[in-house]
Amino acid sequence: MDHATVSAHGHLIDTGILSRAFGVILEAGGTYEILRFDVGRTKTDFSTVQLDVRAEGEKLRRVLDNLVAIGFRLPEEHDVRLERVTKNGVAPDGFYASTHHPTKVRHRGRRLDVRGQRMDAVLVVTERAARCVLIRDLRRGDRVVCGVDGVLAEPPMETRKVESFSFMRSEASSERAVAVKAREVARMVREVKRLGRRVVAVPGPVVVHTGGAGMLASLVRRGWIDAVLTGNALAVHDIELAMFGTSLGVDVAKGVPVREGHMHHLRAINSIRRSGSIAKAVRDGSLERGIFHECVRAGVPFVLAGSIRDDGPLPDTEMDLFRAQAAYARQLKGAGLVLVLASMLHGIGVGNMTPSDVTIVCVDIHQGVLTKLLDRGSAHALGVVTDVSAFLHRLDADLRGRPASPRA
Repeated sequence: MDHATVSAHGHLIDTGILSRAFGVILEAGGTYEILRFDVGRTKTDFSTVQLDVRAEGEKLRRVLDNLVAIGFRLPEEHDVRLERVTKNGVAPDGFYASTHHPTKVRHRGRRLDVRGQRMDAVLVVTERAARCVLIRDLRRGDRVVCGVDGVLAEPPMETRKVESFSFMRSEASSERAVAVKAREVARMVREVKRLGRRVVAVPGPVVVHTGGAGMLASLVRRGWIDAVLTGNALAVHDIELAMFGTSLGVDVAKGVPVREGHMHHLRAINSIRRSGSIAKAVRDGSLERGIFHECVRAGVPFVLAGSIRDDGPLPDTEMDLFRAQAAYARQLKGAGLVLVLASMLHGIGVGNMTPSDVTIVCVDIHQGVLTKLLDRGSAHALGVVTDVSAFLHRLDADLRGRPASPRA
């Protein structure tokens, strides 16, 4: 068997990194020997571990790739190995796939911070810089990092957040528990705004169905939300509610279907198309209330990413997937907190684009949505398992009385 020595330093036990490393090795059919393990004596002390990892040929390479991705490093300091792109949109064999953790690469003896950190990209290196690039955006001549030599991923090693929010990774919450969690998220929102970073909301149409639209609109109006990333459906249902008082033909206040209500969402779409855009509908008086009315009035940017099932769609909906992804990524720059509000599809997409030093709070009635976020690598996601409307009512109430700081 081939073997290699790797090491890691940090809060290895509390953050689960050590157990993940053992799992990576054993699941690949490899073995390991602990050469050194210095355990921190207090909660603030770091631990250090050194492992001798053994596996056959290609399996060892895959194990090392996965260990480096979670924060282990090879003891020898080597420069990264670079291969040139020979065809637009195609990476060289053996390319390093990026994680959402802050990463450095060693090039010509110097450590370079990787810019635009995100998951599922490749690392392109020039003489003075390194950056994450999606495979489809590679251009002939780009130099791409291959293998793991010279790559240092740095997962967050702090235990404070893990301890503070361990209670959030639990079963459905009681009303009292929702109040406690909303209060803590409100504290996070205030802190993020105080630091001059952005709060980004990723809501699904359930926000409207369950009666939470007014609370989200209130948060936008009062300056707590800096961008809204969602799909065509939320905007259509929000506008239908503003114009007709219904969501998918159901009276939101009474919870009963109304006569000809099934036509309301199409009439809402048609009204916006007549105006030319959501912003124009606000200006001409066609749209007088709602989440997107408040976004336009407050100058809060929003991105509507289209899908094959969209009715209409609204003129503002971006039906080109590449452009929609890029627009999402632009709005996530400078974010300190992302609120995923009952939106599994868009929440997972945003999780893949968000660096691990940005906290994601996922609010959903289904525990499985948070589980999917975690399974897809967004270990920085925190969960509140409850009705999203109940959560938004509490969050809006907790944030009243104190104005948000100016938007970044």
